[in-house]
Amino acid sequence: MSLPLEGVRVIEVGQALAGPLAGVILADLGADVIKIEKPDGGDDARIWGPPYGPDGETSLYFHSQNRNKRSVILDLKSPADIEALHALCETADILIQNLRPGVVDEIGIGPEAMLERHPRLVYCSIWAFGYQGPMRMRPGFDPLLQAFGGMMSMTGRPQDPPTFCGASINDKATGLFCAVGALAGLRQRDQTGRGCLIDTSLLETAAFWVEGQVNQHIATGEVPTRHGTGAAVIVPYQVFDTADRPLCLAAGNDRLFARAAKVLGHPEWAEDPRFARSAGRVRNKTELLPLIAEALRGNARDHWIAALEAVGVPCAPVNDIGELAGSEQFAAVDMVQTLPESGVKVLGLPINIDRARPWSSRPAPKLGEHTEEVLAALRR
Repeated sequence: MSLPLEGVRVIEVGQALAGPLAGVILADLGADVIKIEKPDGGDDARIWGPPYGPDGETSLYFHSQNRNKRSVILDLKSPADIEALHALCETADILIQNLRPGVVDEIGIGPEAMLERHPRLVYCSIWAFGYQGPMRMRPGFDPLLQAFGGMMSMTGRPQDPPTFCGASINDKATGLFCAVGALAGLRQRDQTGRGCLIDTSLLETAAFWVEGQVNQHIATGEVPTRHGTGAAVIVPYQVFDTADRPLCLAAGNDRLFARAAKVLGHPEWAEDPRFARSAGRVRNKTELLPLIAEALRGNARDHWIAALEAVGVPCAPVNDIGELAGSEQFAAVDMVQTLPESGVKVLGLPINIDRARPWSSRPAPKLGEHTEEVLAALRR
């Protein structure tokens, strides 16, 4: 299939997750992404295993986040290699970097210097704590920002300690926002003829995830607390035990609650002044939730899912990863791709263009695999 970013060249100077994820999004959409790696081992994520790919050395993690790219080794402490990077940027549309804060300025490839020399470049910086403020020079990883960004304080049951989200959601969403910013920068360049600077950070992403709670705090001064699997302003909207397996029930409005109450054998709940309206259910959830829990324990999960779905009440099993991967619906959305040459299986982008998902045409590169190919083209 023809891809929308064919003809766009991206230079990726980064490692780990946020920067490479932004790069792989653009690569899967058709961009030529040239990954710059250090001579001594390359991207640290190459060894983040097990599991590893067929060579027994390159992590599955690296395969997933670096498919469809070309790898070029440059020593960015070397003036000659810095000049080679500049030569590449003369041919590029976008540069993505997520090096430790301050490093790009130390080696002369910070945004001001690069945009002065390459005025059509869209220069994307990914920070830990943002490009300004007293913590701007601090490095960071996803768990640190889940902690600093307030997310941990809201995750888990009230009686339990703060809990991490199991996925690297700040890294991944920051990479996504970087890709969105890069594409917006290209669109702006189409209109102005000049590139621009795009800044994203894990902290801003972490704050974005808890946007509603931050807005609430600004408005009321209240500090949100943990609600387990539940929600602060919708009831019932959480996980319950059944006779065998847990079930997530999301009766998100009065109509759905009335239907759920009938399925659970208690149509009177929908007429009870304590529970009939959403605000009442929130105020009186300490009375309502035990009643729902008791009703659901009376039968098996699959029974309740069938009965609730029959009347249009949203619900879902609480799957583990194996159950997700083995489900008919997961198979139907067809996200698993086999990378060419390596045979490694990874998930593709959650995007379909004209009902077709863009698949990778290249495996993840060996360290420096394309150095000669890419640099030789500059000498022609």
